[in-house]
Order: sequence, then C-alpha cells, then structure tokens
Amino acid sequence: MAGAGYKLFNTGDVLTAAQVNTYLMEQTVMVFADAAARTTALTGVVSEGMISYLKDTNAVEVYNGSAWVASDDPNAIQNTIVDAKGDLITATAADTPARLAVGSNGDTLVADSAASTGLRWQGNYSAGKNKIINGDFGIWQRGTSITLSNGAFAYTADRFEVYTQFSAGSSSFSQQTFTAGTAPVAGYEGTFFGRLTCGSTASYFDIAQKIESVRTFAGQTATLSFWAKASGSIVITPYLIQNFGSGGSSNVNTAGSTITLTTSWTRYTVTLSVPSISGKTIGAGNYLSALLAHTSGSLNSATIDTWGWQVEAGSVATAFQTATGTLQGELAACQRYYLKSYNQATAPGTASNTIGNFGYSAISATSTNNRFNIRFPVNMRATPTITLYSTSSGTSAKIYNEQAGVDYDGVAQFVGETGFHGYTSSGTPTLGHQLIFHYVASIEL
Repeated sequence: MAGAGYKLFNTGDVLTAAQVNTYLMEQTVMVFADAAARTTALTGVVSEGMISYLKDTNAVEVYNGSAWVASDDPNAIQNTIVDAKGDLITATAADTPARLAVGSNGDTLVADSAASTGLRWQGNYSAGKNKIINGDFGIWQRGTSITLSNGAFAYTADRFEVYTQFSAGSSSFSQQTFTAGTAPVAGYEGTFFGRLTCGSTASYFDIAQKIESVRTFAGQTATLSFWAKASGSIVITPYLIQNFGSGGSSNVNTAGSTITLTTSWTRYTVTLSVPSISGKTIGAGNYLSALLAHTSGSLNSATIDTWGWQVEAGSVATAFQTATGTLQGELAACQRYYLKSYNQATAPGTASNTIGNFGYSAISATSTNNRFNIRFPVNMRATPTITLYSTSSGTSAKIYNEQAGVDYDGVAQFVGETGFHGYTSSGTPTLGHQLIFHYVASIEL
C-alpha cells in the first residue's frame, strides 16, 4: 500500500497490518545514526516514499524506489551534494540537483550548454590584467641572442632587462624555441622562452621588467607569477621595486620569499603588498619593476630558463595571458618603448640591403641636405633617441646612396613621439639617386 496517501483514522477503527506498515511506518521520518545503520535496519523492506534522517550528516533523504536521494530541504541538499568549500549546487536536469566542484584559484564561472550541469569553470583571460608586456617572450626586436657584459644592464627580449656579474667566459640571453606540445602550461602553446647562459665564473644575475608608472598597484596587493627552470639548484628572490623617477623619492623595494629553481619547468607565484606612494615625490620616467634576483647557488656556466611572466592585482595567480592578448597587440605595446625599421628576425645595425629589409628610402632632390620624414607605426612613450644605419655597411649615423655605392652622414632632427625628420649632412648625391637607410628609435624606462 506504499504511496496510498494520507488517511484520517476515526475513533474505533481497526488497523490492519498493511495500514500500520504504510501509514504509520513508511510515512514516518525514521532516524538513523548513519547510512550504514539505515541499510542494516531496512534491508528488504525499503519502499518508495520512505523518509529518513541521518545524524552523522544531518541529511533528510527520500527513497525514490531505487536509491536514497536528498529531499527538497535545502540543508539536506547542501549536506548531501556539496562536500567542499566553494562547491556549487546546480542541476543536470529539472529536479535533479548536482554538484559543480569548485574551480582553480582565479577561475571564472561561465555558462556552457555542452556541460552536464550547464556551467563550467575556465581560466580568467581578462584583457589588460597582466601588466607585463611580452610575458611570453614572443617579441625579440634587438635580435635572438644578446651578449651580456659584466656588471652592466642589457635589454634582451623586448621589455626585459638582464644584469650579470662574471669574471670569465661569456654570458648571453637568447631566444629558445619550445618543442611543439612541450610548453610548460596546458592551454597556452608558447613558442619561445628566454635563456640566460652564465659565464664560467659567474656570481650574480637579475632579470627584470620595468612597468610604466610607479602608481601601478600602489597601496594594493599584487601577484607576480612566472615559469622557470635551471641547470641546477639556484635560489632566487622576487621583488617589486618602486622607482620614483628622475628627481623623485628613493626606491622602495618589496621582497618576496626565496624560491629554489629546479631542473623542471615550474610555475612560481609570490604575492606582495605594494606600499602606498602617499607623501612620495614622483619624477619623470618613474616605474614599478618586477625583478628576479640571484640569491644563492652556483652560477658557473649555469643556464636559467624563464617564460610566462605575469603581474596582476590581487592575491591569486590566474591563468597566464599576455598584456594585450594578441600578437599584433604585444608588438605595438613593445614599440611604445623600442622600435626599428628592420624585419623582426634581423638585428639592428645589420647590413641588410635585401628584399624584405630594404629600409626607408628617399630620392635625392638636391646635391646636399636631402631631407625626409618618418612616421612611427605607434606613438612612443616620449621623445626617443634615433639611430640611423646604412643598409650597406650597417654603420650607424649613415645613409646609403645605392646608385653611387657610398655612405653619407645621416642626421635625425625634430624628433618626437610620433616620428622624426632626417637629412644627409655630407656628400653630393646626383639628383634622383636613391638614398636608403634603417633606423632604431628607443625610449626605454
């Protein structure tokens, strides 16, 4: 008689065994210590519609004819389905509650009709969250292998600056290519990474990027994350350094906990409280620097590989993304600080009077002081320094006369954020000769 419904008994009615079982027992909330105790007590007599209460989980459950399921009591659903902090109660169909497990730190919840619950977690890919430009080491305008000098800073991959100390051998920072499918993070197929190769007797290095404006993350919590590996056990310390620019207040260095690099790609994360800039004097060229500094461990002939730099607001390292999210966007962001007329694969100052690296040209209109105007592909951060190169010899401050086969002295003037005016200051080109040159414009922090 299970499921017979509600029955009102009158005075003097005689209960049959079936009525007692159905109305008094099967429709009563039975209390058990746990599910095991319930199974022992009800083996062979469970019937659809039975209700039980489990003391160990504080769960009210209903037998649906084949299994005990959570009742419509929200507390019972929570205690039965949700079993971890951050879990969500959702549904796989009407009246069928289900659990969506909590995502990874920083993930975003999105609707997805293909998912069983209609929802899923995915990495946070908000454009602009990463203040590091060229964090995937995709842009190398200066060349793919930069020789480093002892005790000197050098720009390498775009926006990255490297400092080394060594007394023997040679040090360099070079572009390396990931074997397809071996990039260190699933979901982002990186192409290049940077490799620092230390001299045979090396004692120190740091790798840094200067983020424009010391106001960046001031008074906030910020998280620096990156992937790295080394040829041996090398300890580094991450920093966020506030530099207040020319004439500004003294630097404020905020250090994170030390990190021991291993021989395997690993993502490292450090969360730092960036000090307030209240009361500080801010000068021109101010910035916030993200820096990794050698702390201990032998650097003799060591290699340190790195990729996937990210600095973002908050205390969680979210999924890696470049600053702009696009290849052309990253190049344009790099060109705000440094740009050249060469193909990306051609280092500045390289003689390259060839197809694809032909450079800029002007037709001589007079025998002296031939002039030309150059418009940059993007506006630069401030007025840059211009270097002209002959396309024949690669010599700086020279402009090549293709027909005559000679170099003339070249001068850039009226330089601004948008371009410059140049002219030949020596030589007497024949009217109509083609004058060819390359240029580099730089205004790094």
